[in-house]
Amino acid sequence: MPAFKTLDDLTDVSGKRVLLRVDLNVPVKDGKVTDTTRIERVAPTIMELSGKGARVILLAHFGRPKGQVVPSMSLDPIAAVVENVLDHRVHFAEDCIGEPARTAVGAMVKGDILLLENTRFHAGEEGNDPDFAKALAENGDIYVNDAFSAAHRAHASTEGLAHLLPAYAGRTMQAELIALEKGLGNPARPVVAIVGGAKVSSKIDLLKNLVKKVDSLVIGGGMANTFLAARGIDVGKSLCEHDLAETVRAIEAEAEASGCAIVLPVDGVVAREFKAGADNETVDVTAIPADAMMLDVGPKSVEAINAWISKADTLVWNGPLGAFEIPPFDAATVSAARHAARRTAEGLLVSVAGGGDTVSALNHADVADEFSYVSTAGGAFLEWMEGKPLPGVDVLKS
Repeated sequence: MPAFKTLDDLTDVSGKRVLLRVDLNVPVKDGKVTDTTRIERVAPTIMELSGKGARVILLAHFGRPKGQVVPSMSLDPIAAVVENVLDHRVHFAEDCIGEPARTAVGAMVKGDILLLENTRFHAGEEGNDPDFAKALAENGDIYVNDAFSAAHRAHASTEGLAHLLPAYAGRTMQAELIALEKGLGNPARPVVAIVGGAKVSSKIDLLKNLVKKVDSLVIGGGMANTFLAARGIDVGKSLCEHDLAETVRAIEAEAEASGCAIVLPVDGVVAREFKAGADNETVDVTAIPADAMMLDVGPKSVEAINAWISKADTLVWNGPLGAFEIPPFDAATVSAARHAARRTAEGLLVSVAGGGDTVSALNHADVADEFSYVSTAGGAFLEWMEGKPLPGVDVLKS
């Protein structure tokens, strides 16, 4: 059983005012929401509470207004999109505290759904100000957090409220925490982690934590070039952080001490220019031409990576293996993702993935739905992988 209370522990919510923290920080272009994934993820929690007769009051942030009222960051237009996804009327209040919130909440009947205005329009939100948290709590009887993606922040609506009202995890938060526990908390072994992306510098804490927790660590993307260069290999014009050689060697030493195998590419797909369909060739990593850059790991490397995935009981994935947005440099990421998806479908692998680029890469490979769990929480997922405490989760633990 999870160490936190869930909706299963909420026996009677009929008529109760439930303050439900959700993540509605969705991408918007030209005034239109371009991806409703985050809304779809919280829909089951909203509808379950509404269906049980709760008065569901949604708390959310949007953008970074820094404690000021910024009209372009109002949640008002998002209410219609939420309404569309839920197929249920969603009311809106022009503030998340004070008279506008109080009046809107007072007008609710059982099963109603109300979205309050952007919590970050108040400086007390990001400051986790006790008075602001109390002002939010005045409108609720119960607090439910379903925004794992904001759980790495100790804000009033993600952490402060849980000290003032009976607190529970929503269905998305529950699923995320169970998946993460299977991924790194108490995983079936062996565990393989794939970490890709452009820079080692943005993932130093992550790598240091993973080498102590996994059996093998596959390094891809631009990061692999930095590891190869630290071993004295000339990577030509490839993206590379040469100044991190010492850091990389320290990570490798820690991996060796922990019995974690570090898996680097043995061959790569190189090109002279970074564009779709660019002339390219596959070379051994020790033979990268001085005027070329490695943009994907090669077929021999993919074979090795897939062999590691075949041996694994658990896979944790963050970051693509190559420049997957531009064909043909997507081949390695697609091949490994599809191999992991097949193993998962056969019941042989628990696969947990997360991070913006990773979600895009798995969607590109058409396998996001076939992984055990794909997290849409960027920062929170990374901080969990780094082994850092998540205030919004810790406060829910009973």
